[in-house]
Amino acid sequence: MSILTTLHLLAAVVWVGGMFFAYLVLRPAAGRLSVAERLQLWCDCFSRFFLWVWLSVLLLLVTGYAMLFGYYGGFGGAGVHIHIMHLLGWLMFLLYGHVYFSPWRKLKKALSLDQYEAAARQLGQIRLFVAINLTLGLAVIAVASGGRYLLA
Repeated sequence: MSILTTLHLLAAVVWVGGMFFAYLVLRPAAGRLSVAERLQLWCDCFSRFFLWVWLSVLLLLVTGYAMLFGYYGGFGGAGVHIHIMHLLGWLMFLLYGHVYFSPWRKLKKALSLDQYEAAARQLGQIRLFVAINLTLGLAVIAVASGGRYLLA
């Protein structure tokens, strides 16, 4: 259980921490760049970060369900905080899937065609979904760390 919990937590830290850094540190700093440079920077960053998010999602699912069924004996044995974590986690996965398969692909295509306005619109969409997912991720961390005490 300790190995599963550690891997689960590390995957969450990579994903949520990456969103925190991107939204609250990189985004304001990138604002000083020209539009073309800023869009290219984001494209390069997302190309690397999204690989780590896919790995994190896979690890979160594997470790989460292993703990749920191996330790808690399934959903019936899990506390309310686990159910909330499960729901919010799936919302995050679905939002990330949307970002990856829609605005992210459109951003790359627009950028490859030097269509900066279209690329900027897609980046705006990604920014919105990252803000939502970051909020959900921080809520999941709060529920995971204090939920068994607050929701018991």
